[in-house]
Amino acid sequence: MRSELFSADNLEKESAHPGLRLQNSKMLKVELNGENMARRGAMVAYQGQVQFQALGAGGVGKWLKSKVTGEGVPIMKMTGRGDVFLANEAQDIYLIDLEGTDALSINGANVLAFEPTLQYDIKFVQGMGMLSAAGLFNCVFTGTGRIAITAHGTPVVIQVDQPTYADPQAAVCWSASLQTGFHRADQFGLGTLIGRSTGEAFTM
Repeated sequence: MRSELFSADNLEKESAHPGLRLQNSKMLKVELNGENMARRGAMVAYQGQVQFQALGAGGVGKWLKSKVTGEGVPIMKMTGRGDVFLANEAQDIYLIDLEGTDALSINGANVLAFEPTLQYDIKFVQGMGMLSAAGLFNCVFTGTGRIAITAHGTPVVIQVDQPTYADPQAAVCWSASLQTGFHRADQFGLGTLIGRSTGEAFTM
């Protein structure tokens, strides 16, 4: 049997160390030796002795917050030894290593998997008011470990060395040490009253 499908680029990536690594740009491979956390329903294949346990939003406190806020990550715990392949709607996957000196604020919809050494909580996004359709709450990750996040396409990493404005629905994640606020982009006037709008009424 021969096909370009069987090229070296598509073969399973092997490593001597457990953890999260990219199989390709849209699939994550978790080399499991113990436990890891992942988005519920993200498993596409696995090998070995692996058990999956639904954890809701990650504990009773986070479950309550997720119900109240509508935010959070529907988590499953993976335990055992083996290889687990994860993906979410063919979105691109990126790995971020937190080193204990910073925190990451991220929309729960963009979380694919993370190591159990990381802690997270659901927190209010300061300054966003009640006018954002992107949600008022984010997941804030702290500690030391690796997290896999997803995005529709290739994101741009912006160095915030001056006031920076973003569409709340386009912002995937940011350093939790940044101060967030709310800005009216559209100027209110006769045009907005009769329905003429830029479509960018509010920015973060």
